Amino acid sequence: MNLQEAIKARHSVRAYKNQPLTADIKDKLNQLIAECNREGNLHLQLITDEPKAFDSTMAHYGKFANVSNYIALIGKKSPQLDQMCGYYGEKIVLYAQQLGLNTCWVALTYKKIPQVLNIGNDEKLRAVIALGYGQNQGVAHKSKSMQDVTKIAGTMPQWFKNGVEAALLAPTAMNQQKFSFQLDGNTVTAKAGMGFYSKIDLGIVKYHFELGAGAENFQWK
Repeated sequence: MNLQEAIKARHSVRAYKNQPLTADIKDKLNQLIAECNREGNLHLQLITDEPKAFDSTMAHYGKFANVSNYIALIGKKSPQLDQMCGYYGEKIVLYAQQLGLNTCWVALTYKKIPQVLNIGNDEKLRAVIALGYGQNQGVAHKSKSMQDVTKIAGTMPQWFKNGVEAALLAPTAMNQQKFSFQLDGNTVTAKAGMGFYSKIDLGIVKYHFELGAGAENFQWK
């Protein structure tokens, strides 16, 4: 499965099988996490065999079941932290899909378990990504139209269209898709709308856009 196929196949999954991650899967995830931490100056962490974070009334209300593995999205406090967590978190999400795993972005319906997390005084935990072997493969969400999220004068280049199509398949908080893309020549501006976790969403959709459009075809403003 390539990344384009992973974008289309991946849907949020909240119920998992009681099946631990293999040592090989853990190693592969940790290798990518280390790469993301170096590139993004982050402190993302893979937590495995830890069921307490999703053993709460709120988690059960959110219909989470058998979640014992997750990625903790941690980094130094900065205005860019949310966007970086979104961008690199989604990179891990799509890789997990390629490895045969399922995932779900989680912002509120979990408990922070301090004894399993390594958070510095200048760092912050922004969200987690549940992952494991899903009881199902999830279902596709409804998407806005391309016209709803773009601003462009003249003919839309195919690469831009491909990028937006990939972005519309990205997970966002409450599936609200509060983002927009504007094109000026080959310069693309991506903006987050108002709302909780919209900057994390922006990082997620920017990663999707890059995969769809091809990073060689444009530059970010």
